[in-house]
Amino acid sequence: MGAAHAWIRGHQLTPHRGDRPITNHQNTPAIRDAATVIIVRDTATAPRILMGQRGANAAFMPNKFVFPGGAVDDGDTDVPLQSPLRADVATALTQDSHLPPHALAAAAVREVWEETGLIIGDPALWPDAPADWQDFAAHGYRPSAAHFDFIFRAVTPQGRPRRFDARFFCLDARHIRTDLDDFSRAEDELSHLQWVPLPDARSLDLPFITEVVLAELSARLQGRKTPDIPFFRNEDEAHLVTRLAGKRPLDP
Repeated sequence: MGAAHAWIRGHQLTPHRGDRPITNHQNTPAIRDAATVIIVRDTATAPRILMGQRGANAAFMPNKFVFPGGAVDDGDTDVPLQSPLRADVATALTQDSHLPPHALAAAAVREVWEETGLIIGDPALWPDAPADWQDFAAHGYRPSAAHFDFIFRAVTPQGRPRRFDARFFCLDARHIRTDLDDFSRAEDELSHLQWVPLPDARSLDLPFITEVVLAELSARLQGRKTPDIPFFRNEDEAHLVTRLAGKRPLDP
């Protein structure tokens, strides 16, 4: 049993189906595709991860410490990646999904830029950048997804005002193009942006799913990488984490 599964035992997961939008009854919000990025610094010595705190008045997860990320915008599908996702990552992202993998990657780069001011990209001119990418392009970069690892997927439980089908990417901070400690270009969605030592992260006010993802990340950094991607969801007949490759937690 993987590290993430140890965190999940005893917790009931929530329904997910592959169609879009997903609604189970009247007034239930549709599930939006989303991308989240776990940026890891000093991976070989004392790993630290970039986190920020959501505002007290935020509609989704107020006051919680989270990784940068957010919903996929319609325009993300048309954003050109200077360097694409690795083939294995792109393939994994297509499973149980109708969304083009590069749209998730573009959303991940954009959300990191908007929420932290850090650039994930390759040097290149981008004179025709869309309006919401023009500040990014002005620094002389186009978005790059070449160094993303896809490590986790989770659907927000029912009963929340907003629900997301979030794909969690991991990125070594060495592939950030800007000063790792300069958050001056960040928008105001996250406060208290900081590099948190991995062992200290669980002392923060975290969403439960973030604790699960941290357990999986810790296992990977210790060399206990699994060949498939944990998917935190609830099929009605089995309230468990499933694996995209088809293996279930209780399989031998």
